[in-house]
Amino acid sequence: MRAELRGQRPAAEQRWECGGARGRRGTMPRKRAAKSTEPEEDSLGSKKVKVCHPSHRTQPGLVLTLGQGDVGQLGLGEDVMERKKPALVPLPELTVQAEAGGMHTVCLSQSGKIYTFGCNDEGALGRDTSAEGSEMTPGLVELQEKVVQVSAGDSHTAALTEDGRVFVWGSFRDNNGVIGLLEPMQTSAVPVPLQLPAPVLKIASGNDHLVMLTVDGDLFTCGCGEQGQLGRVPEVFANRGGRKGLQRLLQPQRVPVRGRAGRGRTRFQDAFCGAYFTFALSRQGQVYGFGLSNYHQLGTQGTEPCFSPQNLTCFKNSTKSWVGFSGGQHHTVCVDSEGRAYSLGRAEYGRLGLGTGAQERSSPTAIAELPSIASVACGASVGYAVSTDGRAFAWGMGTNYQLGTGEEEDIWSPVEMTGKQLENRVVMAVSSGGQHTVLLVRDKQQS
Repeated sequence: MRAELRGQRPAAEQRWECGGARGRRGTMPRKRAAKSTEPEEDSLGSKKVKVCHPSHRTQPGLVLTLGQGDVGQLGLGEDVMERKKPALVPLPELTVQAEAGGMHTVCLSQSGKIYTFGCNDEGALGRDTSAEGSEMTPGLVELQEKVVQVSAGDSHTAALTEDGRVFVWGSFRDNNGVIGLLEPMQTSAVPVPLQLPAPVLKIASGNDHLVMLTVDGDLFTCGCGEQGQLGRVPEVFANRGGRKGLQRLLQPQRVPVRGRAGRGRTRFQDAFCGAYFTFALSRQGQVYGFGLSNYHQLGTQGTEPCFSPQNLTCFKNSTKSWVGFSGGQHHTVCVDSEGRAYSLGRAEYGRLGLGTGAQERSSPTAIAELPSIASVACGASVGYAVSTDGRAFAWGMGTNYQLGTGEEEDIWSPVEMTGKQLENRVVMAVSSGGQHTVLLVRDKQQS
């Protein structure tokens, strides 16, 4: 059985709470496929394409982990159950991307290989862990293709290859347990390809859903759709696909978004996930969202879940554009093109970073105490920001030592993360899971 998420406090007064095994769950739907853009052909007549997106990381660095490690998600071996400060993970190669799943971690090397560690109950590591203790340290995922991006959820992992194909392994879950991966109730312990009509530029994972942005600017989703996070399955079919069954959820389908005045379809340039919700940026710079918004984490005025994409007017501002979003269970942190970070949603335990006593916010509110920010990240009840000068800041629930303060107290305003492994290093990215946090860093002399 999968280990229970420890340290999650009871959420009283929750209006549309996500429960289920491990305390964090969701469900998803989807829709029709889109037309594909024909890739160029080589002299032999075979199609070739090499995808590129600003979200693909190429600068190599080292991986640090902290927080709870009782199922191996820290990658530090069987003897390390928790770390209060960041610790160096022994990886065989330099890393360009490190993602924290619910209880596992996925690292992408500079050569395009994947290393995983942590809980493998439903195959989220994508490799054999039958040898005792093998899940507690990094292990190679057997995938021949060169990978340019990875994403991780509670029990699933996804990989995007350089030619725009998507491979997945593990399982999606809903409030009642496993729903499957490609086929209903069937998990996969090794990478399997998804069938899509066009090359994919970017992948992003929520707790139990996967979002894919194609070269055509379309969004495809699959996984759990209970809270509307797929953006293509009506509420009546959200519970395990209704009379149409789980296949409706598990087969990737296009999210239908009409253009202005109902003409054509909206094309997208980027997509991001929270635990049970999705954000997408159109090519015109408009922000769309769908999924759980019980604490206004989508920026909606109401608290009902959104089962179809909503044009989020609270993000409209002629003086700036939005470049990054990340969501936890019930809150969102975002960053604009001028390097300012904002938060919205539920405020308990300090997860908004807006100071002691801050209240729930239904629109993006500037986190005043932060310097110029390059990227943001969320865990279930925590938030992070990486400054343009390479420092990491953290706030929120301190129970699992995810914040790097060395204490379990909640932090209501951003504090800079410190530790021996951060000395003379630049932080490039942060990712946070259910109980652990992962940092990608490089030595300052490499600047």
